[in-house]
Amino acid sequence: MLNKVLKILEYSRYFSLPMTIMSWSIIFVYSVLNSGNAQYGMIALAGICFVHLGTNLLDDFFDYKYLMKQLDFDKTAYLQNSQKTKCRYLISGLISESQLFGILSVFFALGLLCGLYLFLKCGVGILWFALLGGVIAVTYPLASRICLSEMMVALAYGPALFGGVYYAMTGAYSIDVLILSIPSTIITVVLLYIHTVMDFEFDLNEGKNTIANRFDSQLDSLAILKFLLITAYISVLLLCIFDIADWQVFMVFFTIPLAVDLYRSLQSFSERSQETPVKRWYHFPMENWEKLKERNETSFMMRMYQSRNLMIYFSLFLALGLVLAL
Repeated sequence: MLNKVLKILEYSRYFSLPMTIMSWSIIFVYSVLNSGNAQYGMIALAGICFVHLGTNLLDDFFDYKYLMKQLDFDKTAYLQNSQKTKCRYLISGLISESQLFGILSVFFALGLLCGLYLFLKCGVGILWFALLGGVIAVTYPLASRICLSEMMVALAYGPALFGGVYYAMTGAYSIDVLILSIPSTIITVVLLYIHTVMDFEFDLNEGKNTIANRFDSQLDSLAILKFLLITAYISVLLLCIFDIADWQVFMVFFTIPLAVDLYRSLQSFSERSQETPVKRWYHFPMENWEKLKERNETSFMMRMYQSRNLMIYFSLFLALGLVLAL
């Protein structure tokens, strides 16, 4: 039973959950500091995580259906490609379409139950944030084909997550919360954008129009990555300008070397996609590394881990800054 659960979590790309948990941690800390209900915040986190996992599976399902419609699609060639890991479990037949729908339905149902509980406890206001999150979850697979995936993620991890958690914990709306979400949201969008940069050719072949593949090459598309990284750090100033936090939040600047390292890593990937950078101590954590080496997936996954870990450390320093500003 445990092995089945672990497999389901692997198919659901559980390694991406820290982006949700760390974004939540910022608004959770802020809400607690404003007399928020911690229990409701924890329930909100559970619901958001369930929807996150369900959305990952739903996105895989639509990608899989598109691949199956291609007359020249070669399952063997696709599975041999070490970079492209999405939909492997469907293409290789490890689970069926009906099983996939059963799993994602469970995730969405659990998320719905968490939302229903908060609706009953916190009032109708929670409904609007839940509806926004639900619309994003259902439409994301389509949005990812028309250059809107970054915008959808920004909405999900900005107004929906920050506004929804704050309302659940305090019963109030706040413009300050939306401003607080800006640095975290941008650094989360970086994670998605890096994925689309590395999937540059694959997305083109699968009919996905992303911001990255609107450029002539992967290397050219890194101009957006540079812009996002710079904007994320500059936007931290807004928290002091609008008196939302004090200078302690500038501790996020300690992560700038990780951002530079990430950018250079993507430059290297754009030139030599199969080459894996040397794994350093500051790249921690990078789970299942030996397993990834066996699958020849280290080049792709190392960059994903680097971007995820940057988001983790950025969020930790931001949340810590809010606490130390007391």
